Amino acid sequence: MPEFPPRRDDTPPFPHSPVEHTPRSRVSDHPEFHSLRRAQRRFGIRATILSVGGFLLYVLLSSFVPAVMNQPLFGRLTIGLGLGLGQFAVIGVTAWCYVRHMRTRVDPLARGLRSRLQHENQSRRARSAARTDGAGRPLQPGTGGFRTW
Repeated sequence: MPEFPPRRDDTPPFPHSPVEHTPRSRVSDHPEFHSLRRAQRRFGIRATILSVGGFLLYVLLSSFVPAVMNQPLFGRLTIGLGLGLGQFAVIGVTAWCYVRHMRTRVDPLARGLRSRLQHENQSRRARSAARTDGAGRPLQPGTGGFRTW
């Protein structure tokens, strides 16, 4: 059985050429991302208050004022049953407002941010393709700075 010399702990197992690392810009650093998050958060708070407030009001009324909830509206339909069916309307209005808000305010911001990031990534790829390895040869695209064998 052959004997191998002990490997020093400070040597890397696979030596590689030094690669310049350009600082990557994160999506969360862009001001457009912050305005996108603000737009989503503002609507989310309003929608939550509307939906949860409506449901909570219905539960509180049916728990603490059952006499009012049992008042007939017309025929066998009571106020409580009408308010219970009204919860479906609250859900529908909230969903409609959500879709409208996203299409008019959030989606344009997201599309603009996406196009800016794609442009930055393309220019970053073009810069990295122009780099060379340690021997002066250009790096192959997609090799991540390592020479192929």
